Amino acid sequence: PDSRRCDLHAASPILNCFPCTGTSMNSLDTAAQSASAQPSTAQSLSAQSPCAQSLPAQTRTATDEPPAEPAPFSAYALTGEQLAALRSDHAGEFGAVMIYRGILAVSRDATVLDFARHHLETEARHLAFFDNWLPPEHRSALLPIWRVAGWITGALPALFGPRWVYATIEAVETFVVEHYEAQLAMNLPKALEQTIASFMADEDDHRQEAAGHRRGRLLRVWRATVGKGSALAVKAAMRL
Repeated sequence: PDSRRCDLHAASPILNCFPCTGTSMNSLDTAAQSASAQPSTAQSLSAQSPCAQSLPAQTRTATDEPPAEPAPFSAYALTGEQLAALRSDHAGEFGAVMIYRGILAVSRDATVLDFARHHLETEARHLAFFDNWLPPEHRSALLPIWRVAGWITGALPALFGPRWVYATIEAVETFVVEHYEAQLAMNLPKALEQTIASFMADEDDHRQEAAGHRRGRLLRVWRATVGKGSALAVKAAMRL
């Protein structure tokens, strides 16, 4: 593998990436740099998209305008609950990036690699937002653990083939969609709420794409384990 730091580091300064897998990641800079200029993903999931239709109408941003750019962190008087949730969001997006890096490091399936590259770009854009917006002192102290745990969560199922990868992503994203949806009831500032809704639409898109693959008993057990692990990780990140 190429030992150079990958382009993902430019999108997210806190990521000292695992050795690059030889896969070109140049598109990540473009995704992160253009994030503020692009319309929301909820906007791009139009009526013909089953992903857009799967989300409750009140959780999607209006289709006629992109979400407003949130003000700097210092402009908001956030409650402890809101701050804990946003800290867990940053940790979750960090972990998601590492999950896809783990998949890319291990999988040799062309379809899975395409899937992972595509969704890694989206997760890198989400992480870049939180890296730029959330001050370091308000981030989870457990990021080194999420780095390793995320990578293993991606690499381990990739050893067993595509169905295991898709089951893992479906389990993670099912929990993430529920987690983001709960935050929409926290009375966040409007611009932050729109950003969370947009990210949730992206995650639901990932969930939908990973869903529908046949799975046996072992995969169902693995999927349940991953879902519970995601929930425990979020609880820990909200506290530390």
